[in-house]
Amino acid sequence: MTTLVERTRTESFTARERWVLLVAAAWLVIGLQLDAYAHATTPELETFWTPWHGVLYSGIAASGFTLLWIMRSRLPGVPTYRSLLALPNALRIPLAGMAFLLVGGGVDTLWHNLFGIERDMEIFVSPSHEFIILGMAMVAMGPALMLAAGPQARLSAGGAALVGVSTLFSVLPVHIYSLHASAIGFRHLGSDLDPVPIYSPDAQLIHGYVFSTILLLLPFVVIGRRWPLPIGLPSALVAVIAVLMHLMFDSEDDWWPALTVAGAALVVEAVLRIVTPLVRANANVRWVLLGLVAPPAVWGAVLLVGKIETGSTGFNIHMVTGLLTLTALTGVATVLVARSVQHLPE
Repeated sequence: MTTLVERTRTESFTARERWVLLVAAAWLVIGLQLDAYAHATTPELETFWTPWHGVLYSGIAASGFTLLWIMRSRLPGVPTYRSLLALPNALRIPLAGMAFLLVGGGVDTLWHNLFGIERDMEIFVSPSHEFIILGMAMVAMGPALMLAAGPQARLSAGGAALVGVSTLFSVLPVHIYSLHASAIGFRHLGSDLDPVPIYSPDAQLIHGYVFSTILLLLPFVVIGRRWPLPIGLPSALVAVIAVLMHLMFDSEDDWWPALTVAGAALVVEAVLRIVTPLVRANANVRWVLLGLVAPPAVWGAVLLVGKIETGSTGFNIHMVTGLLTLTALTGVATVLVARSVQHLPE
C-alpha cells in the first residue's frame, strides 16, 4: 500500500517541472499550428518531409523526454504496471497522451507513404491525425493538472499564466482540427438564402455555433471548479483562440469577426463580474447565469457587427433569434454538465 510519504512525493510537482512541460507542450502545439498554416496556404504540399513536420515531431520527442524526466523520481528502478497506475492523474493523463502521439505519429508516416498526403476534409478524419490531436491535448493539459494537484486555493499571477497557457494549448488543437464544424476561422454569417435549406453550409454553420460555444466555454468552467477565475483569463482564452484561428486560416479576409469575438468576450466578462456578486444565489446559479448570457451575447455581437459591415446577418429573424436561443441553452447545458462531474479518488 502506498504510504503517505510516497503519495506526497508523487502528487507534488515543482514549478520547474510544470514550466518545462509547458514549454515542451507549446513546442508541440506550435508545430501543429505551423503545419496547419502550411497546408492551408500551400495546397500543393505533397511531402511528409517538411520543416513544419520537423517542429511537430521534435515537439513530440521533447514532450516525451520531459515526461520521462518528471517521472524519474516517482517510479521504482524497474517500473511495473502497478507503479504506473499509482502515478497521479496529473501524470497519467499526459502519459496516455504521449502514447497516442507515438502511435499516431508512427502511423501517420506509414499512412502518408501508402496513401499520400490528406487534403481538405480528409485532414480532419484521418485516423492518424485523430490520435495526434487527442494526444496533443492530453499532454498540453499536464502543467495545469500538476498545479491543480497542489494545495493552492487561489491562483497566483504565475499560476494563472501557467494554467491559462496550458489550457490554451490543450484546446487550440481541437479548434484547429474541428475547423469544419466551427463558427470561428471561416464562416460567421449565413448566405441570405430564405428559407435556409436543411442540407447547406448555413445548416453546418448553425451546428458550428453550438460546437464553438461548448469548446470556448468549457475550459474556464472546468478551471472555475478548482480555483476562483483570475480576472481576464476567460476573455483572454476566447480572444487568443479567435485571433489565432483567423490568423492561421482566414488572414486575407476582414478581421472584424475575430476582433468582435475578442472584444465581446472582454465586455461580457467585465459586465458579469460586476453583476454576479449582486445576485443573491449560490455559485452554481451564478455559473448558470454565465452560460445563459455569455454565448448569445458574444455571437449576437458578431451578427450585429456583421450586419453593420456587410448589410446583412445572412439569416432571417427566425434563424437569428433561434440561433441565439440555442447557444444560450447550449451554454447552460455545458455549465451544468461540467460542474456536475464528480471527482474520482486516486
